Amino acid sequence: MRNALVVRGGWEGHVPVAATEVFLPGLAADGFAVEIAEDLDVYRDADRLARTDLIVQCWSQGTLTAEQAAGLTAAVHAGTGFAGWHGGIVGTFTGNTAYLRMVGGLFLFHPDEFLSYAVHVDQPEHPIMAGLGDFDVFSEQYWMLHDDRNDVLAHTVIAADSAGQGAGAVTMPVVWTRRWGAGKVFFSAVGHRVEDLEAPAVRELTRRGMAWAAR
Repeated sequence: MRNALVVRGGWEGHVPVAATEVFLPGLAADGFAVEIAEDLDVYRDADRLARTDLIVQCWSQGTLTAEQAAGLTAAVHAGTGFAGWHGGIVGTFTGNTAYLRMVGGLFLFHPDEFLSYAVHVDQPEHPIMAGLGDFDVFSEQYWMLHDDRNDVLAHTVIAADSAGQGAGAVTMPVVWTRRWGAGKVFFSAVGHRVEDLEAPAVRELTRRGMAWAAR
């Protein structure tokens, strides 16, 4: 049995408790013993993080201290997996460059509050995306800065008239993985609400992504 640590809190608009509860049964079914932390000081506990095979973070609009960031990034670099979705990963700790380098992206904007948009699978052979195919979601369509070292598994296209960026549409990643030292990182942009996460394709790729990221 592997150990998963769910770190949740921050802005309540992203329903961190309800959102993470969606995936607790799946983590247990995938063979994880799950613990929950609702204080970022857990990232200062090097021994605990060393025993953790997967961190699932859902913490939006927060602030990491230098010590917390150092503990988290060192643990992932040493092999602890890191996974999550939406603003709980890329819409938080925005003043901490060590954290942002690890996750590979930063949320900037979404064109409308909610809209229907297509998610196009770029790597159908990847175990996270296998058999899912392209799908539609009704959620926020995230515009992000992102790192070329990300391995993009799925993308969306933001219409030219949605963001004031000029005449052409813009391709934006939706799902990516990356490496940070010995650790693996998984991110999905979908997940503002519980309903978003419970959409079958989103729920399945997120469950698979967490399992993939784990040590």
